[in-house]
Amino acid sequence: MGWFTLFLDGLCLAGQGVMHMRFVGRLTGRRPKPRHAAVYLLLLGMLQLVSVRLALGGILPVGMGVLALYAVGRFGMGIRPPVSWLAAVLAFYVSQISFGVVNSVEAALFPRFIGSPLLYLLLSAAQILFFGLCICCYRAVLKLLTWTEDSQTPYIGLLLFPGLFFFAAELYILQTAYSVLVPRVSPAEVGRHGTLLLLQVMGLAALLCTLYAYRHLCRGFQAQAEVRSLTQAAHAQKVYIAEARARYERTKSFRHDIQNHLSVLDGLLRSGRLEEGRAYLDKLETVSEALSFPYQTGNPVVDILLGEKLGLAKEIAAEVSLVLPTPCGIDDFDLCVLFANALDNAIAACRSGAGAGAVRISGERQGDFYMLVFENTCPEGPPPPAGTGLSNIKAVAEKYRGAVLAEKHGGRFYLSVLLNVAPPDCRDGSQTC
Repeated sequence: MGWFTLFLDGLCLAGQGVMHMRFVGRLTGRRPKPRHAAVYLLLLGMLQLVSVRLALGGILPVGMGVLALYAVGRFGMGIRPPVSWLAAVLAFYVSQISFGVVNSVEAALFPRFIGSPLLYLLLSAAQILFFGLCICCYRAVLKLLTWTEDSQTPYIGLLLFPGLFFFAAELYILQTAYSVLVPRVSPAEVGRHGTLLLLQVMGLAALLCTLYAYRHLCRGFQAQAEVRSLTQAAHAQKVYIAEARARYERTKSFRHDIQNHLSVLDGLLRSGRLEEGRAYLDKLETVSEALSFPYQTGNPVVDILLGEKLGLAKEIAAEVSLVLPTPCGIDDFDLCVLFANALDNAIAACRSGAGAGAVRISGERQGDFYMLVFENTCPEGPPPPAGTGLSNIKAVAEKYRGAVLAEKHGGRFYLSVLLNVAPPDCRDGSQTC
């Protein structure tokens, strides 16, 4: 059994190392590189060799293994400390509890086959069962708890304490209840091993329930954040609409009085009062500038929004070349949602990159559809994951039977939004408009 046991131990160690790395990578969204796996397997092998040579207890090598996995995740893969600690503890806990479940079966059933060639086959089957159980448990954990660096993961450190408790309890069971196979096992011992098996299954179920509760907690936090974001956006958009209407009324009043202003100016010039005429003209220019928009799209609400958003980001070069169709089948509120979220994302991307940022907004009508294109500079690297802003834009596009395409080429990001601008009664094709 000596060489066979050594082979199984080596296979088990290598299999655990590979599964640990894959689990940590899938759990954190960081794909481990081959050198990370090689370093971790080397550390596991060295720890196993030292523990055998020095006859160390099982708890110390396992603790050092958790520390090694944490170090590889933290310093090799760049995972945040709390997440790296939790991933390492969960990886070892799943493998240890799978080992404990298989050990319970071995301790209860295998002693009667000691000395029989069938024992080799049973031990090999137990090894396969161990790997299969590990994979199933890892998949269950990943289904309940998977995040990336931008995920809503509040109080992630709190998961470490129940994880450590389950881990410590499992190590205690392994160290006190299982050692080597003995030739005979009494019915009482079989019952004890069955009880331990039940406790370990319950421990795994308790961990999965904890992760399930935490996942719903994260979803609650994410929903609250989205509600706050939508509430703020709705308030801002109402302000834009109210300001646009007020400016429209002032403009209408100014246009109504322009004939009177021109008559006064003509009288001043005819009487030779040039200085007074020039002063009156300056006042008219001041009033007209207050009523004008820095960007003119044909929609006063969008004009005000563009002026405010881009006016606060004066360090970013902006170019706006679009004229929205009139009449437009898109509600002003939905236009605010679309432009506000697209501009916020574009300005944030420009500010996060090096060098001068630039934003370009263009539009073109094609029949009943209108294509909006938002282009902005952004940092190099993969595009960020979709957030609440892009989700809001997609919701508007779907409402108007359109589509959204987000692309990144080099240092520029492109957001294309296709909208159906036909009147509502004409979008389904039931009427000719």
